[in-house]
Amino acid sequence: MIDTSIIISTYNSEAWLQKVLWGYNNQTYRNFEVVIADDGSKPATKALLDSMQKDLFYPLIHVWHEDRGFQKSQILNKAILQCSAPYIIMSDGDCIPRKDFVEQHVKFRELGYFLSGGYFMLPMDISEKITEEDIYAERCFDVQWLKQQGLPSSFKNNKLSAGATRATLLNNITPTNASWNGHNASGWKEDILAVNGFDERMQYGGQDRELGERLINFGIQSKQIRYNAVVIHLDHPRGYKNQESIAKNNAIRKETREGGKPWTDFGIKKGPQPVES
Repeated sequence: MIDTSIIISTYNSEAWLQKVLWGYNNQTYRNFEVVIADDGSKPATKALLDSMQKDLFYPLIHVWHEDRGFQKSQILNKAILQCSAPYIIMSDGDCIPRKDFVEQHVKFRELGYFLSGGYFMLPMDISEKITEEDIYAERCFDVQWLKQQGLPSSFKNNKLSAGATRATLLNNITPTNASWNGHNASGWKEDILAVNGFDERMQYGGQDRELGERLINFGIQSKQIRYNAVVIHLDHPRGYKNQESIAKNNAIRKETREGGKPWTDFGIKKGPQPVES
């Protein structure tokens, strides 16, 4: 029986999504399904998924709704309901997982916690160079290979090169909060349902972190695995980014933090939390 569901969000980005799905086909841990949360892509995305399924060891579930602008929170809630496993990993269709990505999430998962991973951002020119062979051979996670493609030296390169011992040290000293990150986070489905999923009022800007803040209000703790569970983030333009949406979301997040409520009235179920009889 499948014990892990992986939700991958996407929108009209077939070239990047294909690379991501190759990455999941290269995983050391294989007891999972992939649920595609498709925020209104054109038919080319479904055509890609149909053509790839025969070459993938894991099942693909395509969850789609009509394009109504950036409605990632809505499609993620629909995808959560389609997950058949008790544990959910969430990432994006522009984040290629290292071969031990799922294994690390499974290794560190624990009742009463959600896991917070990180990402390694690549520039556009290197993102475009990565081939299917580079993914299966893991070259795209090799710092030396990336430097040959033009990657500059940086402390951030430790995300790709840290072994288990150094990853633990770096996780302990990083100033980054162990927040729920849309590109790399995981938790128990029953916990996510208990806080009613994502707040569908929220469009671009922090809607993933707001979910994590309500999980914490619910009594769930967060665990940092920033240097253990590795994805490389392919570059892309962000035409949906706007300050009005970010300001609205920040106000909702402020209310969540100050009010201490775990439930949103604007999530999977609409309205106040049902009273248990």
